[in-house]
Amino acid sequence: MASPHPLRDQALDNLRFIRQTMERAGSFTAVPGWGQVAVGVTALAAALVAARQTSVELWLATWLGEAVVALAIGGSTMVRKAYAVNDPILSGPGRRFGLSVLPPMVVGGLLTIALYRAGLWRALPGTWLLLYGAGFVTGGAFSVRIVPVMGLCFMFAGSVALFTPAAWGTWCMAAGFGGLHIVFGAIIARRYGG
Repeated sequence: MASPHPLRDQALDNLRFIRQTMERAGSFTAVPGWGQVAVGVTALAAALVAARQTSVELWLATWLGEAVVALAIGGSTMVRKAYAVNDPILSGPGRRFGLSVLPPMVVGGLLTIALYRAGLWRALPGTWLLLYGAGFVTGGAFSVRIVPVMGLCFMFAGSVALFTPAAWGTWCMAAGFGGLHIVFGAIIARRYGG
């Protein structure tokens, strides 16, 4: 006959179960509203620069440069807000949010290479907006309620970019990456802090 587990071990197992359940039920609240506003402003500037480029390569370089700037702004403001509200990024809802957003972003990078090499660069604005939106719809399941709504708006902008003349692509990206970030960033900052 096996000896029963000591009461202390059972209590620790119960506490571990409760903590894990609460982590799974929680939402990631460190989405940076003011950081998104800043990303939106830089995206509007990038759209103005991209619209004046004389080659596809310079247009693409402008937007890829903006992606790096946006990643730096978004990442640093997210880390700062997570630290301020004691919302860990690498565990619980923060990890699930990141793991949900990351695959569409990786796919976007791979499709950028494939579409450019195939000469289908006109499909890039719609592809980028759709995949960015899909990332926030899926990641939003682990975040505040406004995040998946924002993702759906990006997907709508991507759909418009795919099925309108190629000349509209830069302006669809300005409306999406610029305008939507500013609008939703301001809402997030007001409702959920910073």
